[in-house]
Amino acid sequence: MLMTNIVIATFYHFTKFTDLKSLCEHLTHKLDMCGLKGTVLLASEGINGTLAGSQENIDSGLEVLRNLPNSKMISHRESNADSMPFFRLKIRVKNEIVTMKVSNINPPEQSGTYVSPKDWNKLIIDPETVVIDARNSFEVEMGTFQRALNPQTNTFSELPKWIDRNFEKLKNANIAMFCTGGIRCEKATSYLKLKGINNAFHLKGGILNYLDSVDKTQSLWNGECFVFDYRVSVIHKLKVGQHKLCHACRHPVSPTK
Repeated sequence: MLMTNIVIATFYHFTKFTDLKSLCEHLTHKLDMCGLKGTVLLASEGINGTLAGSQENIDSGLEVLRNLPNSKMISHRESNADSMPFFRLKIRVKNEIVTMKVSNINPPEQSGTYVSPKDWNKLIIDPETVVIDARNSFEVEMGTFQRALNPQTNTFSELPKWIDRNFEKLKNANIAMFCTGGIRCEKATSYLKLKGINNAFHLKGGILNYLDSVDKTQSLWNGECFVFDYRVSVIHKLKVGQHKLCHACRHPVSPTK
């Protein structure tokens, strides 16, 4: 169904949850009552998701989320679309809200230093900085920052292995890491700290925050940013990009390919 003035809210929050089954049932009921669609992941380590609806419905849904245990500080980012990017509401219980398969890290207590979008360019143009794209290869191919390394991962759980293989090159460097909305970098820089790499920085709010905040004329971003909904990709000011999902392989493709 075609709709206008759809608000899309992305969010994540690391905290400790218990009784995930009851929490899932609670959120399914409450967010459905708010008239929202999208996907929310729950795990003992926190919550991660994207929801879409009218501004009024989004505001109501965010109030529900912030009333969860230890969740008053949930931050979110909003963008807009002309049509609903989700078919239904899905609340899922997972082992992790973003799968890294490393058990002894603690992002709320130990992760990299946030860098705001306005300060990001200065950090990544420094030749002493190693810039790492923490996303998967197909995402990097769609767009990335200047000077960024592509770890050539197919899943996020492969990134720690890449860090281990390149540890000698990374251990004394300034590391600038980024991902779509920031959640993967919370874990990845926590892993860097665990390995003894202390000069770890990550882009606050991720690429989405940068594209929304930094003027295109000042931007060091090239290409489009993949998003995990039916918009497929976004560009500066979070306008919908040109990529579409291939119905055969379910991978993003551009009109030029």
